[in-house]
Amino acid sequence: MVINALNSGARVYMADFEDAHAPTWSGTVAGQANLFDAVRRRIEYLAPDGREYRLGESPATLMVRPRGWHLEERHVLIDGRPIAAALFDFGLYFFHNARELVARGTGPYFYVPKLEHYLEARLWSDVARTSEETLGLRPGTVRITALIETLPAAFQMDEILYELRENSAGLNCGRWDYLFSCIKQYQDEPKVVFPDRSALGMTIPFLAAYSRHLVATCHRRGAHAMGGMAAQIPIRDDPGANERALALVRLDKEREVRAGHDGTWVAHPGLVSVAREVFDAGMKGPNQVGVPRNDPPVAPGDLVQLPEGPVTEDGVRRDARVAVRYLESWLRGIGCVPIDHLMEDAATAEIARTQLWQWVHHRASIGPKAKVTATLVRRLLTEEVATLGRELGSPGPSLDAAAKLLRESVLAPGLEEYITVVAYPLLPDAAVGQE
Repeated sequence: MVINALNSGARVYMADFEDAHAPTWSGTVAGQANLFDAVRRRIEYLAPDGREYRLGESPATLMVRPRGWHLEERHVLIDGRPIAAALFDFGLYFFHNARELVARGTGPYFYVPKLEHYLEARLWSDVARTSEETLGLRPGTVRITALIETLPAAFQMDEILYELRENSAGLNCGRWDYLFSCIKQYQDEPKVVFPDRSALGMTIPFLAAYSRHLVATCHRRGAHAMGGMAAQIPIRDDPGANERALALVRLDKEREVRAGHDGTWVAHPGLVSVAREVFDAGMKGPNQVGVPRNDPPVAPGDLVQLPEGPVTEDGVRRDARVAVRYLESWLRGIGCVPIDHLMEDAATAEIARTQLWQWVHHRASIGPKAKVTATLVRRLLTEEVATLGRELGSPGPSLDAAAKLLRESVLAPGLEEYITVVAYPLLPDAAVGQE
C-alpha cells in the first residue's frame, strides 16, 4: 500500500499513523519500518501471486501524520508512564529519517491533528525546534501543516500559524473531524441536533464559512491552505455508479479550487488523476496565495450557524452500520475501511457514533411522530451486526466487542470524547509495556 501510494501520481503521500491507522504495536512499528525503507528508495514487496512492487522514478513527497496529543503509546514507558503517542510517532520517524531526507533534497514533513488551542501548536513548535537542535539541523527544517479540524481551533487559526512560524507549511481543512468536533461541542444543547450525515456537505453555510476563513487566514499570512479529503473510492463492478462517484469528487475539487485552496486530498489512488486535473485547470500557478479574492469576511457567528435538516431512520441505520463495521475492523488492526463505496476512518466513524448519541440523548424527531430512542438504536444495531456477521462468514470476537463498545457508548448518559481511547486497551497487542 505504501508503494502504491508513493507511485500513485499524487504530489504528496501522507502516511497516516492517526485516524486511518489502528495502533497495534506490530502495525505501528511495521509502518515505521516501511517508511524507513521508502525514504531510502529500497522498499519493495513480492506478492504471493508473484507480482513485484517497487518505487517508480518520481515517487510522491512523503509526509507523516502522527497521532494526536490525546493518545498514548502504551508499549513504551518513560518513568513508568506511557509515552505520548504523538511524540513516539514523530520522534521515531524524525530520528531515523530526518538527515537522510535532507540529504535527498526533501525534509521531515508532518501533518499534526486534533489541535484545539494555540498552546498545543506551541508544544509542536517546541518539539520541532528541539528535534532540529538535537540532530544539528538548521531551524525550519521540520515543516508542519496543522489540521484545523476542531471547532475551538477554527477560532485560533492566526494564533496557530503564529506559534508554528518558521516550521509552518500552512493549514488544512480537516472536514470530517471538524464535523465530529462540532457535534461534541454542542452535545448538551437539545436545540442543536445535526441532521443526517448525508446532508452535511461543504456547501452548507457553517462549513463554507470555515473553508473561506481558513483560506483567507492562510493567504493573509503567506501560508498554504489545503482542502479536505474526498472519501469516495472507485466502484469497479458498476461503471455507472463509478462515474457518479467521480462526478461528486470533481464537483468537490472544483468547489475547493474556486474557494482558493492551494491543494487537496483524496482517499484512494484511483482519484488522484481527477483531483490533479481539476486543480491543474483551476489553479494557474503553484498556489493561490497571491490571487486577489473578493469573498465576504467571515464573522464568528458564521462559524456557528449550525445546520438544520431532517433526521431519518435511514440515517440512523447508516450511522449504526458505519460505526460498528469500522470498530470491528479497527479492533482487528485495520484502521481504514471501505463501507458503501466510501473510505471510512476513525473521524467518519466518530461522526456516526456521536450523531447516534446526540439523537438518542435529545430524542431527535424522525417524522411527525417517531423519535430516535434507545430501543430503535438497539434494534437497528442488532440488525446491522447480524448482516455483518453473515458477510464475514465466521465472525470473530471483534464483532461482539465492537457491538458492545458502540452500544454502551451510544446509550451512555455522557458522551465519550474519543472512542479510540476507550477501545485502545481492546487491541490484540495493546497490553505489553517496554522500558
